[in-house]
Amino acid sequence: MVHVNEAEQVLVVERPDGTSEVTVGGAVQVLSAVPQAEVAEVVTALVAERAAALGKPVRVLTRCGSSWSAVVVDPSGAVRPDSRSTGRADRRTSPSPAGPDVETLPEAAPVSTATHQPDAAAATSSPPAGHRPWGYDYPEGRQSFLRDQQQELSAREGWRGALNHFGLRLAPDEAERSGRADAATVSQHWVGPRTIAVVNAKGGAGKTPTTAMLAATFARHGGAGVLAWENNQTRGTLGWRTEQARHDATSMDLLPRVQHLLGTGARAADLARYVHHQRADRYDVLRSQPLALASEQRVTPHDVDAVHELACKYYRMILIDSGNDESDPTWLRMVEHSDQLVVPTTTRDDHAEAGALLLEALAARDERSAQLAASAVVVVTQADPKATAADVQRVVEGFGALAHQVVTVPFDPALVDGQLRHDLLRPATQRAWLAAAAAVARGL
Repeated sequence: MVHVNEAEQVLVVERPDGTSEVTVGGAVQVLSAVPQAEVAEVVTALVAERAAALGKPVRVLTRCGSSWSAVVVDPSGAVRPDSRSTGRADRRTSPSPAGPDVETLPEAAPVSTATHQPDAAAATSSPPAGHRPWGYDYPEGRQSFLRDQQQELSAREGWRGALNHFGLRLAPDEAERSGRADAATVSQHWVGPRTIAVVNAKGGAGKTPTTAMLAATFARHGGAGVLAWENNQTRGTLGWRTEQARHDATSMDLLPRVQHLLGTGARAADLARYVHHQRADRYDVLRSQPLALASEQRVTPHDVDAVHELACKYYRMILIDSGNDESDPTWLRMVEHSDQLVVPTTTRDDHAEAGALLLEALAARDERSAQLAASAVVVVTQADPKATAADVQRVVEGFGALAHQVVTVPFDPALVDGQLRHDLLRPATQRAWLAAAAAVARGL
């Protein structure tokens, strides 16, 4: 039997105000931001760290009012009753780490089942029978020495992340795990390029902010190779609301150079004179010319084909900010090139109705358009700060039968005016766009 060193004790005092004072190795820590229901888990983690450092179990004395209980925490983080306290209520314990003698210790109270979960980065699991890493065909009965590693980083957010800065290894909560899962979905790369069209026939429905924020989210999590392309015959605003490079080139300047850039002698860096790189958000923008009349920058379906072919050569993901005319041949050609549709809307009735009519029209158009409509992602942005949760829910429910998934984005002034930058968004808005990008990625 392993005996606990009497000198190695931890004192936990649970106070009426909901805080807990923990004394470990002579150092006192006050847990004030930890929910009462999770104090046992945090204390167990603290003591397990101490036990692991000492290489021996550590005894924990807990006082709540006039009641005492005692448990032993092993270096592995396992919690067990303190056998020395059972049936010995008349015995006084040795001095506590806080200084004064501990009062009579009653029989051990029921022990919490919460145990410390070490950082999964250090844990590995044995391979299943017949495991074949990298497709290697091992002889019958022979298993690989290589093991599949299931890794999970310690918590980095909330109070768990704050405590981990002091050397703990608390696991993330469900909210943080959900965010990590969405980030993993967004950061994946597909074989071949993917094209996403952002469509709604009403101006002001949020097409440009949606294009920019999805591009920023995919680029930030998945790396470079993301293009936001403004396919608009009239005055598009993507160029106005994104960062400009050291030139003012637009898609009209690019079109005469497409064949050259498709040639074998062209280089990826040559595109820098036609696209505008977003330095913080890591994606490129291909602008239209918002200062010119539509008649001066009219493009054809053939032009859309050419630009799309070029974009597919140099980019892994293309997000297209579209115009408002669904009958425009260039709009229709854009849809034909798309792998996924995103329909942005606000809580305004006309924006929502325009998006719904668009999906219904595509569903009746042909088989491929119907598939795009059925797999579409609707992004409901609360552009009006006065819109209520009921207003948002009404739009969400209205699109439930029309699209594959509906996601919501809260009101954020950084989306209303000015340059669109991910860093300017509130944390809740950033999280919402990550969820929206994950919904799009799952459909690709």
